[in-house]
Formats: sequence, structure tokens, C-alpha cells
Amino acid sequence: MSYDFDRIIDRRGTSSLKWEVGENELPMWVADMDFETAPAVREALRKTVDHGIFGYATLPEEWYSSIMGWWEERHGLTIEKDWLIFSTGVIPSISTCVRRLTSPGENVLVQTPVYNMFFNSIVNNGRNVLENPLVYNKETTSYRIDWEDLEKKLANPQTSMMILCNPHNPIGKIWDRETLARIGELCAAHHVTVISDEIHCDLTEPGCDYIPFASVSETCRKNSITCIAPTKAFNIAGLHSSAVIVPEKFLRHKVWRALNTDEVAEPNAIAAAASIAAFTEGGDWLDALCAYISGSRKLVGEFIAREIPRIRLIPSEATYLLWIDYTDIEKDGIDIAAFIRKKTGLFLSKGSAYGANGEGFLRMNIACPRSVVEDGLKRLKAGVEAYTTVI
Repeated sequence: MSYDFDRIIDRRGTSSLKWEVGENELPMWVADMDFETAPAVREALRKTVDHGIFGYATLPEEWYSSIMGWWEERHGLTIEKDWLIFSTGVIPSISTCVRRLTSPGENVLVQTPVYNMFFNSIVNNGRNVLENPLVYNKETTSYRIDWEDLEKKLANPQTSMMILCNPHNPIGKIWDRETLARIGELCAAHHVTVISDEIHCDLTEPGCDYIPFASVSETCRKNSITCIAPTKAFNIAGLHSSAVIVPEKFLRHKVWRALNTDEVAEPNAIAAAASIAAFTEGGDWLDALCAYISGSRKLVGEFIAREIPRIRLIPSEATYLLWIDYTDIEKDGIDIAAFIRKKTGLFLSKGSAYGANGEGFLRMNIACPRSVVEDGLKRLKAGVEAYTTVI
């Protein structure tokens, strides 16, 4: 079956967070796709709406079996039904775990640059953000973990939790098995609980497979809380549907109690239907989507290399978010993201939002029709050229 990812859908005037922008502005910032979700998901929602009654909901057996089947088939992770807990979102789950499983004043470690909402989950709950900055090699445009720094910070008695981003947003890196195993051993040795945010796991470059943290070893399995959702891959974030996987029964009980205490473990009337349809009938659509995004990723890389050689695109294996290095043209005191938006209307995310070592970078969302990506690239070129002329 073919899918039309080139079709432009007007989202202005639809209460879209992404598209609440000026008339001539092009939003390529927040992680929200401009594609319709999979046909199977739309059909499942139509059936639910046609029933006409939207009372309190429970989770059908299919919600559990669809997740278990998807992760077994596509990711090689065997999940037991008892391990799964419904939640209204990955970030609500992370915030709850930070609030309920750590104490005020303790450290929660993140590897920056990383998804900015992690900082909110930590700081808003009275905990300290402890950064383990990833090491950037400018020549190879690649990132690696500073293991010495990581172990030192995990060994701090005040560090009680690590939030792992797998695959990593915004750099698009898929962590390999050896890396995940080493993280798991270090965290277990220092009594640090791991929350693995794996919401982008299905948005991978064709031929690249992500590795679930809990699948790596018994150590990782016993000391981890994994947050998953169909929302990024199937563009249904507004339905507020996710799951938390906790294999170890004592830790699972704590997480279950925490999510219920915070009242974020109750499904809405359509959340389960959308999730079930995505994980049982959405595979072909998702594969086509990933292939389309791969083509756009290649287009951006070639355009930047040819037309804007003074900036660099960081090669990525996952997500539809691109990380762009502009450190060769960086100017003190000038916010390039704001500058480009004012000059061209192109709305990108500034790198500093993702941690101190995000300075000098931009994040670009390419989950949109190819013609829109091309428009964004033209605006990016014009913005960068104007920026380099500023004295």
C-alpha cells in the first residue's frame, strides 16, 4: 500500500501548538509531525467516535498484547503483561518517578545535550540536574560518552536516578548494546535507578535497529523503568497514551503506586483504541514513514554540504529531528534561532535549550512533506547568510 507523505495539510487555525505562528512563518521546531496518522489508527478512532459514548475507560487485553507483540517482533524484547502500566504520557511518567522515587535535593543525571523537558521534570520537583555532557568531536561530527565523568557523578551519594534517552534526542544516536550494558552496570553498582525514555525507538533509519535498555542484561532489566508510547511514531501525541515497562516486581509496585497517586494512570476513552491499532496494523505505514524521513534526512545533508558549508549536519540514525552545528559562524550575544526566525520566518529550536553544551547548535524537525523541507532549507540558507554578515 502506498501512502502520500507529500500531501500538505493546512494545520493553521486548528489549535496546533506547532502552528501557532505568524502568517509567513514556517515552524520546524517542536517534535510533532505534519503527516496524518496511519489509516488503521484513523479507522479505529472513527469506530470509537461513532459509538457515541465516552465514559470512563478500562484497558482491554488487546492493549497489553499489542505492545507485547510489537516489542517482541520488532525489537526482540519479551514483555510480560504484569510489567506494563498505562500512563497518560512519557513526561508525566518521568516526572512522577522523579517525584516519588527520589528525595528533594538529590541529583538526577542526564546526558546533555538532551530533551529539554527532562530538566523541567527534575527542577520542578526540587531535585538537582546533574549533567554528564556528551563529548563532541567536531571533525567527525559525532558524540561519545565521557565514561570517567559519568562514573564519578553516578558515584556521588546524592545521585539517585539517571534519565537515559534511547534513542537520543536531539543528536539522533542509537546507543549500542555494549554502551547500554556499561551504563547499566555503573548505575547498578552505585544504586542509581535508570529511567529509559524510548519514545523515539520506532523512528529509526531503515536498517538501523534500536536496542531496548531492558533487553541488554539482567542487571539492566532489574534496575530500569522504560517509558514507551505510540505517540511520536504515529503522530498521536494529543491523545495522551503511553506505557511504562517495569520488569522488577518491587520497583514496579513503587512505580504503579506513584502513577496512581499522581492520577496519571487512567486511560481516556480513545487512547487504547489508537494504541492497539498502531501496534497491530500500523507497521507498513510506519516503515513507509521511516523511509520517507530517511530521504528527507539525505536531502538536508546534501543541501547543507553544497549550499551552506559553514554549518554541519550531525549524522543521525533515529528520530525526525536534526542537530546542526553552527559553531564556525557563532557570534557572541546573538541568538541565531531568533535571528533566522525574524529574517526568514523559519522557526527552529535553539541548542542551548538542551543543555549548556547545546550552545552553537540548532534542532530542526523534518517530519513534514518534502516540499516543506525544501522551503525550510532555502530559509535556513538565507538566514545563515544574513547572520554571517552581522558585525
